[in-house]
Amino acid sequence: MTTNSRKGPLNWWKILTIILLFYTLIAGFLFPVPRLPILNESIRNLYFHVPMWFAMIIMLGVSVVNAILYLSNENWKHDKTAVESANTGIIFGILGIVTGMLWAKFTWGEPWSGDPKQNASAIGILIYLAYFILRGSFSDPVEKAKISAIYNILAYPAFLALIFVLPRLTSSLHPGNGGNPGFNAYDLDSKMRLVFYPAIIGFSLLGWWITTLRIRFKNIEHLIKWGN
Repeated sequence: MTTNSRKGPLNWWKILTIILLFYTLIAGFLFPVPRLPILNESIRNLYFHVPMWFAMIIMLGVSVVNAILYLSNENWKHDKTAVESANTGIIFGILGIVTGMLWAKFTWGEPWSGDPKQNASAIGILIYLAYFILRGSFSDPVEKAKISAIYNILAYPAFLALIFVLPRLTSSLHPGNGGNPGFNAYDLDSKMRLVFYPAIIGFSLLGWWITTLRIRFKNIEHLIKWGN
């Protein structure tokens, strides 16, 4: 009875994740979309490319919150969560860049055009790859956790500035940046929101699910190696 009561609250969000992602996949490819110049059917990538970036930002946000918590109480659980959330965030970031390149190929004529937001996104990913390189350069676990936590706290606002602020200060092909209107300015089909918002929730929950699995695997590796 106790075991079942524990499993229930833990599993509902995983079921919701599966439902939302299946709904996104099916609705994303089959539901009607507005026929807009240049975009045409490629606008369906809005259901995948953008929610992946939302999931990345959320997971990196979880990472920096846990970095702050680790510095405040030095609980190793927060360090593990910070690292694995950042790992998951980078995975979604890379997927976001790949799906963006595919979209750019069909709408802009080439996968990488040197657009300010493309360049800023690539730099942002490199900033977080440097975070993992930094962690690997320390052998002492306490020093590794503290210094990487400080780096994490500094990296997150820099990353947000790169992908949200700087592209708006110059000409950009991305909607909503550099004078280019956002989707809401010319997309009159509000039904897209019925897929777009669930997609954001679904991919974000998937990101947390992946993070919890990674933490579990790391705990198992620790048990096998150290026996405690």
